[in-house]
Amino acid sequence: MKKIFFLLVAIYAIAFSCSKEKTKEIDTPNKGEIILEADESFKSVTEALVERYTALNPETKINVVIKKEDLGLLDLLDKKVRVIVMSRELSDDEKKAYDAKIDLPWQPAKFAADAVLFVVPKDSPLESISMDEINTELTSDKKRLIFDGTNSSNLNFIAQKFNKNPSDLKFSIINGNENVVEQLKNYPDKIGVISFNTISRPFGEEAQKLRAQLKVLKITKANKSYEASLDNLKEMRYPFTRVLYFLTNEAYYGLGNGFIRFSCQQLGQIIVEKEGLQPYNIFKREVQMR
Repeated sequence: MKKIFFLLVAIYAIAFSCSKEKTKEIDTPNKGEIILEADESFKSVTEALVERYTALNPETKINVVIKKEDLGLLDLLDKKVRVIVMSRELSDDEKKAYDAKIDLPWQPAKFAADAVLFVVPKDSPLESISMDEINTELTSDKKRLIFDGTNSSNLNFIAQKFNKNPSDLKFSIINGNENVVEQLKNYPDKIGVISFNTISRPFGEEAQKLRAQLKVLKITKANKSYEASLDNLKEMRYPFTRVLYFLTNEAYYGLGNGFIRFSCQQLGQIIVEKEGLQPYNIFKREVQMR
């Protein structure tokens, strides 16, 4: 009898659990809670978009977790997170993994142009650096280039730009874009590699403080020099312009897709512009980036 009793209890527990799962409320664009992961390089613009969206939709909660770009992609594929921000092209193997695990069309939702900057202390005599010089530094034992860490978006993007494997590159590390800027004065012979979004907010107190400490080097390519201006980002002339985009594993129109749609439409694009970045799709008067 005891065995039958415990068996009935177990069956009831399973049935109750399944019933609860079925009645669990599905989130909508206006209600619910999800996790979004973004590299530290895009923290400012991501948090600004989330803050505005949740203010307009007070029954929503989007938990922004700052995580290295590669690790965020793994979490998306394992369905530990609903939305991620990416800046580099996925490899063929990564796209195959996305197709296999997510079972959705690979549709990056592009929302802004950011850039990777090469920076030096304000009093440095350097004004520019060429593509060839950067390529040489990436394999130099001097490790003059300082990145914000391994698996970071900045390192991955530069490696991809030069058709190199990140693990084959030689560089120094100071964790965090802001820390790279703040400690650069202690390494006058080195060059920091940071995201534009770290210093792009025009009236942000922290961004203004960081901009005052550094000089952004122009990039020389084919005997022409390019600075990371919004015009050069819009026309993709600056060699290290990168397009930020969202990826999701959400197969319905829930909170994740609602947030993505907001970010790519007019209100979200105005926020991107206020962040000092180039919006991807804002007004008809803007030239859409190639």
